[in-house]
Amino acid sequence: MTGRKDELAANLARVEERIAAACAAAGRAREEVTLIVVTKTFPASDVRMLSELGVRHVAENRDQDAAPKAAACSDLPLSWHFVGQLQTNKVRSVVGYADVVQSVDRARLVTALSKEAARAGREVGCLVQVALDAGVSGRGERGGVAPDGIAELADLIARSEGLRLDGLMTVAPLTGEYAGRERAAFERLMDLSTDLRRNHPAANMVSAGMSADLEQAVAAGATHVRVGSAVLGVRPRLG
Repeated sequence: MTGRKDELAANLARVEERIAAACAAAGRAREEVTLIVVTKTFPASDVRMLSELGVRHVAENRDQDAAPKAAACSDLPLSWHFVGQLQTNKVRSVVGYADVVQSVDRARLVTALSKEAARAGREVGCLVQVALDAGVSGRGERGGVAPDGIAELADLIARSEGLRLDGLMTVAPLTGEYAGRERAAFERLMDLSTDLRRNHPAANMVSAGMSADLEQAVAAGATHVRVGSAVLGVRPRLG
């Protein structure tokens, strides 16, 4: 293996140990938690090495980086997740490669995703991004819809052509009542997931937790964790 591949393998092994230990502590089977490696700002060569090391889910947050990278890796058995705030003018491109869009937070975006998925003959999984720091605007600092907006948005996704309602996503908030209380934030997301599944039983995906707080997410019941720097290292500075 190359030096970089050795580095990635060692980092992956450490993350795997953390997830396994967190599952054991929570009385959960390791298979209940899926690792998504966030590859933003890193090159397609890293994605290819990760695939060779057994990674099957990767995530990106900027279409201008993701689209060429996904094209360069189109021969690999990967599921691509889009996790960034998504503008409607990027939807056609994102639908071309994303299997799941985790950052759905407004009706206009649902309409655009449905139109492009139908045009492309694809089914795109959607997560409602929940903003646990939502203020009077009903939106969070890093996107997302307030908890009281989940049901309406979920119903819209569920009845939209080309889309599949998969569940909920959140980012631990930096402000508001959950700031610094990651476990409580993720437990709140699990409660919201329980509410959602009363009307949409198949929408059982809960994406929460990153490199610094994946243990708290697993303890709360997350089904997917999004890990970047713990696998790939410190991100290069963006130009």
